[in-house]
Amino acid sequence: MQDLVVTIIQADLAWEDKAKNFSRFEAKLEALTDLSDVVILPEMFSSGFTMNARQLAETADGPGVQWLQKMAALYNVDLVGSLIIREQDKFFNRLFWAKPDGGLFWYDKRHLFRMAGEQEVYSAGAEPVTVELKGWKIRPLICYDLRFPVWSRNQGGTDYDLLVYIANWPARRSLHWTTLLSARAIENQAFVAGINRVGKDGNGIEHSGDSMVIDPAGQVLAHLRGREELHTQRLSRQMLDNYRDKFPAWKDGDRFKIL
Repeated sequence: MQDLVVTIIQADLAWEDKAKNFSRFEAKLEALTDLSDVVILPEMFSSGFTMNARQLAETADGPGVQWLQKMAALYNVDLVGSLIIREQDKFFNRLFWAKPDGGLFWYDKRHLFRMAGEQEVYSAGAEPVTVELKGWKIRPLICYDLRFPVWSRNQGGTDYDLLVYIANWPARRSLHWTTLLSARAIENQAFVAGINRVGKDGNGIEHSGDSMVIDPAGQVLAHLRGREELHTQRLSRQMLDNYRDKFPAWKDGDRFKIL
């Protein structure tokens, strides 16, 4: 199978200002010089991690989704990020995976961050999603999901090859972020990409970024610290297959169902 080329964008986010964020990311996409298969943006990339859902939410065919689809087509890449979505009387922190041909996948954040009252505003998702790209199986998740390894378990070593977390993870818990990203790579024998924001949000919370790409053996391939930055990383399919073949711990994993 082919290698997969992933670009992660670590960026500051304008608080609750969709137009400014769209403009910022358009400039960053325009600045891309490396060919990539997929470009990944932080959680709630158009607004920052806000509980002001009623004012900022849009429908699943609204301007944010249209923007993702437009940029995916323009740059001929898969493009990933989450938005605040309203369905009837419910709000969701929804990750969208837009393909250049107009295809669209989505995942609603399962674990809602109670320390910020997210569970009082948003509804939790019930099902994960797996996206296939160039023969790779990719599982995208959101921020607080990182703390719950059962939800991300690669059962049988065949659920996915790349695990993606998009986040607004505070700097004061950056050690948790970097440690858990490495743990998820090692225990699931998969590549992991964690994409976080930088800067201070509208609640005065600082974010250090610490976006990372980690291989299945736990080796850090990229670590972005403290500033806006784009990074493109080639993920080796041969490395992944060889590692799983030579150290097949995945064969001894426990099978289970999530109720």
